[in-house]
Amino acid sequence: MRARVIYNPTSGKELMKRHLPDILAILEEAGYEASAYATTPEPDSAEQEARRAAIAGFDLVVAAGGDGTINQVINGIAPLEKRPRIGIIPGGTTNDYARALKIPRNDVLEAARVMLKKQTLKIDVGQADDHYFINIGAGGYLTELTYEVPSQLKSIFGYLAYIVKGAEMLPRVKPINMRLAYDDGVYEGEASMFFVGLTNSVGGFETIVPDAQLDDGKFSLIIVKTANLVEILRLIVKLLNGGKHVNDPGIIYTKTSHLEVAPMDDDVRLMMNLDGEYGGDAPMTFKALPQHIEFYVNLDEISEDSYAGDNEMREVSDAFVKEMEVLTQEDLNEDGKIS
Repeated sequence: MRARVIYNPTSGKELMKRHLPDILAILEEAGYEASAYATTPEPDSAEQEARRAAIAGFDLVVAAGGDGTINQVINGIAPLEKRPRIGIIPGGTTNDYARALKIPRNDVLEAARVMLKKQTLKIDVGQADDHYFINIGAGGYLTELTYEVPSQLKSIFGYLAYIVKGAEMLPRVKPINMRLAYDDGVYEGEASMFFVGLTNSVGGFETIVPDAQLDDGKFSLIIVKTANLVEILRLIVKLLNGGKHVNDPGIIYTKTSHLEVAPMDDDVRLMMNLDGEYGGDAPMTFKALPQHIEFYVNLDEISEDSYAGDNEMREVSDAFVKEMEVLTQEDLNEDGKIS
């Protein structure tokens, strides 16, 4: 089997570059003939290399870098009919996707060793027109802080930079008239933001989408209808207090396999944010691609509520447990033998 490591040589204070020989040795131990490619400043460098490696028949592509590098690798592979497995070695600031897959975020070698456990999961991927994403798609004034946080500030303070910038921007937030069509209905009206999430980790927080599953073929859709500063602050407090915002009347929270987004005013620009980067303007159609790519994950650390897994086997297992409980209660005599 062959593995290709696509790494950002400047990510994580050049940790990837320094530890590359050790990363390749770990992959060799996992049974792969491993090689590496350093991304360049050219646009979509990681995406192009991921596509080339997949077409060349590599069995594994390892995305080593921040969420941007991972997103590019996914965009190179997701459109293809035959897709290699993906491994992740995080080296960015928030590392949302690594957090969701319970991959170590502070030690690149420990992250690489996750692949020695040979635990994989087929995970959903989002498609927005001809772009792909693995964590969130979003739009509205509240999402624009992602573009305004300086990269140097992100490197130093991580997700705290987003909080500081978000607090600065809140007084400027205003609603946009938008039309959002999803599985269970249509919302037409003002909203300060919407987003569709594929994992429970967004911007370093795990309570924004508290019941997200990695492989159920559904987005978690949140529509924030209010742009009132006091109400938004109240929602943030609820979010931080165990994800209680999902029941607030100022929010629509539902599951959907698709979403059609369009501004209702011709003179309004509605920019789309895909995995923290600008992904084009609405109108745009989002689709959840069920179990589209197989990832190496730290399955021992992932809550069973975070993935559906093999539903048929889980149903059989649950039925067996229930039968054993009934047998234990009704059919065993005092000697512990079946009567």
